[in-house]
Amino acid sequence: MRSSLASRFALVLFILASLVVVGVLFYSQRITDELLQRERKSVDLYAKAYEYITSEKSASSDLSFMFTEVVQTVDFPVILTDSLNNPIYTRNIQDSLLTPEEKSSLYQRELAAMDRANKPIPITWKGRVLNYVHYGESRLVGELRWLPYVELALAAVFILIAYIGFSYLKRSEQSNIWVGMSKETAHQLGTPLSSLMGWIERLKEHSQGNPELDETVSEVVRDVERLNKVTARFSKIGATPSLKEENLNEVIQGVIAYIAKRIPKSRSVELRIDSTGEVYATINRELFEWVIENLMKNALDAMEGPTGSISFSIQKQGKRTIVDVTDTGKGIDPKFQKDVFRPGFSTKKRGWGLGLSLARRIIENYHRGKLFVKQSAPGKGTTFRIRLRG
Repeated sequence: MRSSLASRFALVLFILASLVVVGVLFYSQRITDELLQRERKSVDLYAKAYEYITSEKSASSDLSFMFTEVVQTVDFPVILTDSLNNPIYTRNIQDSLLTPEEKSSLYQRELAAMDRANKPIPITWKGRVLNYVHYGESRLVGELRWLPYVELALAAVFILIAYIGFSYLKRSEQSNIWVGMSKETAHQLGTPLSSLMGWIERLKEHSQGNPELDETVSEVVRDVERLNKVTARFSKIGATPSLKEENLNEVIQGVIAYIAKRIPKSRSVELRIDSTGEVYATINRELFEWVIENLMKNALDAMEGPTGSISFSIQKQGKRTIVDVTDTGKGIDPKFQKDVFRPGFSTKKRGWGLGLSLARRIIENYHRGKLFVKQSAPGKGTTFRIRLRG
């Protein structure tokens, strides 16, 4: 299904690209045809103008006749001036609604602009300059000037659409992989857990009167309950979790108590919460506990010596809730800080590199918050920051 969607999207992009190419070619061909017609008209104009100027008419003849009859097809702005650059005749200049004073000001501006773009053409008779022809750029020249920018803009839009589209497909595919893996994990855990619950009941029957066995059974029950909670967590991936206001101090303290019992006795790790009081936030308790567990396990793995500490700072910043998780581990090299949340990335010899990636997805996708590395340096530990909306 996903590959089919990607194929259809690629086909749509190919069709759009083809339409863009055909459109640009059509546009360029139209401009070329018009330029060819213009060249023909320019040749005709030259021939008629040459014929008129070499006639036996007086130098004082009214040259506006030539511009009225010969240059009537010209579509670019033209101003005919005398030898002192005083306007005599204009074409393709919008001046019909202007007063004489406004026309004079407009002509001066147009003359200056035309002369900057094109050198005026003198009209001479017996070696004496009678007039100047000033002309500006035609619409076609303007279109040609903009054509490269139009093509670049179309290419940029096409590339942007392609990038956004494929990025969306990639994220969607990754999300489906996560959801599928989580659902399958929950399904696979369900069967052995049901069997374990049955075996536990039998152990309880045989452990009566044996304190040591009773304690062992109690620990097994707690671990099975924990597995049930993990299964429930996996089953929530892909579904819309229910969020409600929870006491973060209490939630994090519960995770700390669970992790503390599973730290090897050969290690001395201080676990504490730094908070001025109880802080509440809208979360899904089970999923948020999962995030805290992953961050704590990551911190424990980062501690190379037998001692260390993991501290939680919980505070309100306006409408946001901030949870900083700080450890005294080996820290993260700056060049890897952007990769720690990427699925599959791990600096450990063992592990899938999914813990931090999963934690970020839970915070960002289900809690609409942010999880990022606030600060870290080799040998100086790491602080991860969770930023929640409420």
